[in-house]
Amino acid sequence: MPADMTALAADLAAESAVTRALVAGLDEAGWHTPTPAAGWDIADQISHLAYFDEVTVQSALRPEQFKAELAEAEASGGINPDAIAVRFRDRSGSQLLDWFDTARAELLNTFKNLDPRARLPWFGPPMSAASSLTARIMETWAHTQDIADALGVTREPTDRLRHVAHIGVGARAFSYAVHGKSVPTAEIRVELTGPDGTAWTWGPAEADNGIAARRWDFCLLVTQRRHRNDLALGITGPAANEWMAIAQALRGRGGHRPGPAEIR
Repeated sequence: MPADMTALAADLAAESAVTRALVAGLDEAGWHTPTPAAGWDIADQISHLAYFDEVTVQSALRPEQFKAELAEAEASGGINPDAIAVRFRDRSGSQLLDWFDTARAELLNTFKNLDPRARLPWFGPPMSAASSLTARIMETWAHTQDIADALGVTREPTDRLRHVAHIGVGARAFSYAVHGKSVPTAEIRVELTGPDGTAWTWGPAEADNGIAARRWDFCLLVTQRRHRNDLALGITGPAANEWMAIAQALRGRGGHRPGPAEIR
């Protein structure tokens, strides 16, 4: 059954409201609070979201233009999130918030009317419209975590985490590809529990490799917002252990704080 684009758009709108609530009351100094992503402040996190919202709309409405600009960028050395961030550092916090509001509204209005199965060009293989919108939920949640960490705010987990977790599970092959590794053939069972004890599951129950974790912890790991040593993960089997060591669902930079193994 095709994904419900109206429901996905509603979840992204709700996630966007969380982001907006964190930054709307900041003064100009607050916008420049450093975040866990090295070299990035809160303003950079918001400009990153707004910029890629516009790019996502371009991929849906003007795919040939998207592909031409992507080819030009790759010929010039590839997509560099840091270089993109620098381009918008002359904007004030209020200007960035207006941009985020406008870009996010256009994204939601565009995608809620698309066929969820429509194939859209992206950085790498094409994505379905449903996957593209789901990816925006994950990206928003991850970068909002950086903002929350910068401000010392604890967010409450919601059922929207299922989108993040689902991409995290589906990105297992991508995690290996990023590290130049082949994906083991072993199947892995993933069981993520929520505050009420209910579980979201992926993979066969009889699998010899498994991951049992709280939903929040798994999502923090696959979006690279925490080091695995700082999370409560129950890992069984070598294939599951290897995956959790390299798990990555985002193409861009992570904002996780270094764990003991990374401190030099």
